[in-house]
Amino acid sequence: MSETHLLTDLQLAVMRVLWERGEASVVDIWEALRPERGLAQTTVATLLSRLEKRGVVAHRREARQFHYRATVSEPEVRRVMVRELTARLFAGDVTALVSHPLTAREVSPGDLAKVKQLIDEHAAGGVVQEDAVQEEPIHARD
Repeated sequence: MSETHLLTDLQLAVMRVLWERGEASVVDIWEALRPERGLAQTTVATLLSRLEKRGVVAHRREARQFHYRATVSEPEVRRVMVRELTARLFAGDVTALVSHPLTAREVSPGDLAKVKQLIDEHAAGGVVQEDAVQEEPIHARD
């Protein structure tokens, strides 16, 4: 498992900007996050520097400004973080992971229908695509 792909909520917010835009400067990211986060530009720059050391982002220099891009995809990060969640909270038991929201009644009828469809496709030997279901952005805690 790649520890570099385990991201905090704030790191995920930064990565989401990069995934959406493809490339962004510190100022671009700061402006995108400012309404909900209220971060200093130096905080964003520090986060990007640390993410770059972990190999999650890379930069190119344009004039006197760095432009960052993600080097890992959101599906890659999602897979690693779900694998970690499954291992840590459910002792690696995928059935327990899947049954948790069902037993807690946290699944809407529409979502349940989509999950049933995915299970049926998988059982029939089909390949379930990452984007087969409209996914919500991934969230984590700091």
